[in-house]
Amino acid sequence: MSIRLSILVFVSGVILLQWQAELPAMSVTPALLLPLLVAIFCWHSQKPVLLLISRSLLLFFVFYCGYFWAAGVATWRLADVLPEVWEGKDIKVIGVISNMPQYDSNKVRFQFNVEQIVTSQAYVPNHVALSWYFDRPSIPAIRAGERWQITIRLKRPHSNINPAGFDYEVWALERNIRAVGYVRPVSDNNRLDSQVNSFVHWVTAQRQQIQQKFNVWLGDYPYVGMLMTLATGDQRAIPADQWQVLTRTGTNHLMAISGLHITLISSIVYFLVTYIWRRSTRLLIKLPAHRAAVIAGLFVALIYTLLSGFAIPAQRAFFMLAVVAIALWYGRMAAPTLILAWALLLVVLIDPWAVLSAGFWLSFGAVGIVMLVTVGRIGNMHWLSGWFHVQWAITLGLVPILLALFQQVSLVSPVANAVAIPLVSLLVVPLTLLALIPYCEFLLPLAHSVLSVAMEFLQVLNTLPQPVWQQHMPPFWAIIVSVIGVVWMLLPGSHGLNYFSGFPARWLGIVALLPLFLTIPPKPSEGALWLTVLDVGQGLAIVAQTENHALLFDSGPAYAETDSGKRIIIPFLRAQGIAQLDRMIISHADSDHSGGALSVINAFNVEMLSSSLDSNHPILQTVKHHELCGRGQSWLWDGVLFEILHPTTDLYLNSNRQTNTSSCVLKITAATGSILIPADITQTIEDLLMDTQAEKLPSTVLIAPHHGSLTSSSVLFVKQVNPAVTIFTVGYRNRFGHPKDTIIHRYLDQGSAVMRSDKHGAIFLRFETGELFVDSWRQMRSRYWHKKAI
Repeated sequence: MSIRLSILVFVSGVILLQWQAELPAMSVTPALLLPLLVAIFCWHSQKPVLLLISRSLLLFFVFYCGYFWAAGVATWRLADVLPEVWEGKDIKVIGVISNMPQYDSNKVRFQFNVEQIVTSQAYVPNHVALSWYFDRPSIPAIRAGERWQITIRLKRPHSNINPAGFDYEVWALERNIRAVGYVRPVSDNNRLDSQVNSFVHWVTAQRQQIQQKFNVWLGDYPYVGMLMTLATGDQRAIPADQWQVLTRTGTNHLMAISGLHITLISSIVYFLVTYIWRRSTRLLIKLPAHRAAVIAGLFVALIYTLLSGFAIPAQRAFFMLAVVAIALWYGRMAAPTLILAWALLLVVLIDPWAVLSAGFWLSFGAVGIVMLVTVGRIGNMHWLSGWFHVQWAITLGLVPILLALFQQVSLVSPVANAVAIPLVSLLVVPLTLLALIPYCEFLLPLAHSVLSVAMEFLQVLNTLPQPVWQQHMPPFWAIIVSVIGVVWMLLPGSHGLNYFSGFPARWLGIVALLPLFLTIPPKPSEGALWLTVLDVGQGLAIVAQTENHALLFDSGPAYAETDSGKRIIIPFLRAQGIAQLDRMIISHADSDHSGGALSVINAFNVEMLSSSLDSNHPILQTVKHHELCGRGQSWLWDGVLFEILHPTTDLYLNSNRQTNTSSCVLKITAATGSILIPADITQTIEDLLMDTQAEKLPSTVLIAPHHGSLTSSSVLFVKQVNPAVTIFTVGYRNRFGHPKDTIIHRYLDQGSAVMRSDKHGAIFLRFETGELFVDSWRQMRSRYWHKKAI
């Protein structure tokens, strides 16, 4: 049985486990010995049927070894959990700062290994992520590897769960972050010991010192963050606008320390050591030159991998080099595909959650494509032709993965990489790493100059009219078919890119790619209404779709470095195949409702913006068509009625009006039901609505006013609306305590079903075929690491 096949089957078992809603009972693992024993019994049989059964049972055994390996690791890690009773309470602990602290305007973020819990009877997981807020003059000097005594307040990791969104809970689980929180401002927070405690902490401290050295030498140079990333793997050092250029030109992989960089540096060391070693008879007697070079090259690769933070691309590259080094040491040749398979196995054994990351699929996918078009091919191709052939193959081969993960592909990637890869890999990376040697720091400005040339070129490509192809998320079956099609297209041919020669019917691979682009996402029928209440935390963002139109009501909150628009709304709209917004409503100026608006406007064509914003608000400066929300406004889309119930036009004459009382109130009515979206109105506005438009308030679904605060949802208002379903859009353990228990019970007493975005994630409402269908993303896409909706 092939080792490669066995490894792929093992990894498939790991992948299957990561799709499960519940972990399996580990008590059943001994039952796996039964198929193994049967397989061994049948292994030496001469009967083809028994041989087939034997091999099938062995593959079954290997598959479930992967499945239960991942389950065992997950069970062990999930057992280290913060008790609910200790969420939100002050706990004094002693521990070590375990990663490079990241500073911004008002806080520093870091990970912390807890060594001792000082607070009596408290329990804290071993590894937590913390923020320390402060006034700029009082920034504490925090360094990796230091031991501190601090008082912290924690909660369990919680993610906003949305289609096409980032899952923070599994991200934290993979990194063994079992609680998150912040440092309390108490007088006895102090450093106990500045000595590094372990090798891991020492490496992290060295990475931080490298960044500090780069800051000293380069100061305000624009691309110093990129050089830091190439040296230490800390991608947080790159500003968001530079990341956007790299992403849109398809060159962001250059900022991931991977096989290209590690293999280059290792190869340089290998040939240098070989050259020097062969010139010493004494050294050659002690150890052959190729073995000494193998040790040196692998050692340098290990150091660079550790400095990079041991990310997946770096792991894959190092493990592949390790397998090659072992083969060279014993003077044997190892098949490239076998080397890749062993690297795959080692990565998954160390980190079973790696299979959920984009870096895993892009890294192994790219190397697999390179091997497909280079290994075992007959004849020699000119190096330049070969270079372009490989670049074309990678560009084409990664299209299905990129569309599945990000719903976009850079159209300028081949040109961008043809220029950027040689400049960055052959010049910038070696110069940057040489600058780490004492007294060689003078090379940093030179590395920055070369990088500036590459970035200037990428900036030009980024300004082209359409540098990126963006579309909806393809269905799973289309992704599988397209991957098969790509492999078929890249099979050997007699004339390179001529798909009508060589291996029979390679052009059929093009046909297999078509479903990626031609399969249209489902949409509402005439008269139907689809609504998605996105999980944006403590805020509001709702997408309404009719047959031919789309509306966004509010845009969620802004966060420290980003906003709901970039993180949640844009990925969701793109995945759903929504190319433009026919109308966008920003109910009022509060940041938890308007924080993502600018990002959405910059990414999508917004035909009309309705709001209650003041005329000088920054959002209004970015749109062509705007109108103030006003009672009596209405429009009909595909048989669905949209009505603005508040505010009145005379409210805008009051210069002292409050933002909450100015909230736009939207009522949407379809043939099978209606929804009322009152944003953050207060009880005063609720009373006004009951006095002037009581007949329009009854609704099938209600978005609870002001997130369930005590200032809204009066008894009379709740009775008048009488919703069958009430939805609270709130953040997990938010500082306001929303929704209030009194308000929740008020709706329950009215007979309304209650849903919460912090417990259910994104909530889906489908008004069609005479019924209302309600579901949530946490229920539809439940995973074993998620908190269950209740």
